[in-house]
Amino acid sequence: MLRKLLTLLALAATLSVSACAKEPEMNTPNAENTDYIVLGMGCFWGAEKRMSEIPGVVDVESGYAGGDAEKAGYYDVLGLEKEIRYGKTDQRNHAEVIKVTFDPQTVDLETILIHFWENHDPTQGDRQGNDVGTNYRSAIYTHNDAQTAVAKQTEAAYQTALTQAGYPKITTEIAPLRNYITAEEYHQDYLQKNPNGYCGLGGTGVKYPGDGKSPMPKSEPPAPRLQGSDLNQTRQLVVFEAEDCAFCKQFKAEILDDWQADVDVTTTLNPNPPEGWTLEKTLFATPTIVLFEDGQEVSRFTGYNGDKARFWKWIGFRLLTPEQRRIAFEQGTEQAFTGSHLDEKRPGTFVDPITGAALFRSDTKFESGSGWPSFFNPVEGAITEHEDFSHGMHRIEVRSASSGIHLGHVFNDGPPPTHKRYCINGNVLKFVPDPPENSSNNTE
Repeated sequence: MLRKLLTLLALAATLSVSACAKEPEMNTPNAENTDYIVLGMGCFWGAEKRMSEIPGVVDVESGYAGGDAEKAGYYDVLGLEKEIRYGKTDQRNHAEVIKVTFDPQTVDLETILIHFWENHDPTQGDRQGNDVGTNYRSAIYTHNDAQTAVAKQTEAAYQTALTQAGYPKITTEIAPLRNYITAEEYHQDYLQKNPNGYCGLGGTGVKYPGDGKSPMPKSEPPAPRLQGSDLNQTRQLVVFEAEDCAFCKQFKAEILDDWQADVDVTTTLNPNPPEGWTLEKTLFATPTIVLFEDGQEVSRFTGYNGDKARFWKWIGFRLLTPEQRRIAFEQGTEQAFTGSHLDEKRPGTFVDPITGAALFRSDTKFESGSGWPSFFNPVEGAITEHEDFSHGMHRIEVRSASSGIHLGHVFNDGPPPTHKRYCINGNVLKFVPDPPENSSNNTE
């Protein structure tokens, strides 16, 4: 009896364990119940995030595929792309891709490909948004004839919709999968790990024709293109940005939010130049700040990582005269009694000639007899001081805190209350007079 009882207890335990072991298999399809397709949509970070949101997709993995190399990593792909760009090789490079594993009982391949077409621009060739190169090409890599047939059928249908919307021919490569390589671990689930990570992936806004089964919200239409006629024809800065671009947000916080420079600036999420204007070359990263003069690109600043002095130096070389640049960036000195603003006595503010930030108020200016504009106190936080041992002397150099340009030196022989003499090169000052007091227009 005891032996029978123990046997029954053991059997019950076995059944219980078996039941527990099988329960996850009912919710997570195993390899026999899933299929996969490999897709190139440009930057794989954004592609991975978008395609993983489709109900029925059980896994999305970033990788490389479609190239000649059997083994390659991220920097191998970038290095080969550089050689391709300079014509040093005819080797086929890998595309950044995602391997989409899905449960065919929940979602079919057509639906997967509908989201593929709608969530990037398949007409751009070796490019996706601001990312340029053969490694960013649009691609569908299949592993059987049935997948190839569905890929071509959906391509034809979407081409019809794109043509009606004014888009050119689809450039997507449809080919059998070869040399698939899983990307490095830090690329997997990248935007989950790095919410502010950059990826310029975006769709055309054109809906797949006859799509009544797509369970996801459609991608937003691309940002409207700037109109050149609405901008400053003489000189205009345009900041080309991307959604979810951390460095774009940093540039906005550190530069744009307090913009006072004497040049108009605007931002756009559209990677094309303003209508009627011309870029010298295609954009490849964000933020990219382009200076246009008479509708033509004359200079650009690509990327921003917090180096404000480098950015303002770039602007300064376009805004300042050669003499101003010599003083500002080469620690030069104008000859005594030759600079600007020596006799300026009107109420107002002397500002940085590049950033427009206030440096000195006119009520702190005094006659020093030195031949240079002199002040006994700067605007709070407007300057920085640095030891200077040039020309066999020990002096304290004064720089603009906003742009980092050289202004002059400070000495301890000024008037009260500070007893300081800020000896400043007048040619790197811009004077902004105070506005006249508003007179009353009231009449009785």
